[in-house]
Amino acid sequence: MSTVLVTGGTGLLGRAVVAKLAASGHDARIMTRRSGRPGQVVGDLATGVGLDAAVYGVAAIVHLASAPRDARRVDVAGTRRLIEAAHRAGRPHLVYVSIVGVDRIPMRYYGAKAIVEQDVAASGLPWTVLRATQFHEFAVQQLGRLTRLPVVAAPRGWRFQPVDVPDVAAKLVAAVDDGPGGCLPDLGGPDVLTVAELVRRYLRAARRRRPVAEVPVPGRLSAAWRSGAGIAPDGRSGGRTFDRFLAARFDRVHPASAPNGRTS
Repeated sequence: MSTVLVTGGTGLLGRAVVAKLAASGHDARIMTRRSGRPGQVVGDLATGVGLDAAVYGVAAIVHLASAPRDARRVDVAGTRRLIEAAHRAGRPHLVYVSIVGVDRIPMRYYGAKAIVEQDVAASGLPWTVLRATQFHEFAVQQLGRLTRLPVVAAPRGWRFQPVDVPDVAAKLVAAVDDGPGGCLPDLGGPDVLTVAELVRRYLRAARRRRPVAEVPVPGRLSAAWRSGAGIAPDGRSGGRTFDRFLAARFDRVHPASAPNGRTS
């Protein structure tokens, strides 16, 4: 058993990683900005406070912490502080989760993630980087916003490949077990879907009706999404599809009908 530090260990992916680390026999140490619970340590990427203590004695770091609205200070500068602390602690294996297309999709947050990838690769630490597509939960959150209007305007040709969080967590824990692997193959979900297809599946699962209009969207960002820059066609996971995720999610809201037509 080894001790593995998980930054962002209280988030959606972090909780799944911590659970799978424990199942694999590792001792997961969760880094948070404010601690107080067993298994957690205080560490702040934005300031560097607590990082030396957080990384002390660990065999690996699964680096998940991120701040899309403050990526330069937390993701970029914070990762550099984490790398410096890791060197002082004996050079543990650094496993970093990124996003498919960070080097091809012109978004500020994606640009910051691309810089972090480069810093990790040049860190002098044993390292692994895994790029994954958007999580099912993120897709549902965005679709919920998109379908508030009476008519849903779906950007024409934009393609996404939502992936199940447990699949990503399993890959990250396997990377810890396998040792430094450099840039791993991109990971995406089983299905590649346009925004219009995602909307229709979401509405059907939610038992809602909305007309869906596919609209052309100009610009470099739109061109990137249409080109498939954010998908991983050769990295399809064997896990839960988006339809199965939706079914599980909305079954809690809409219980299955009983044989007599009443809901149970």
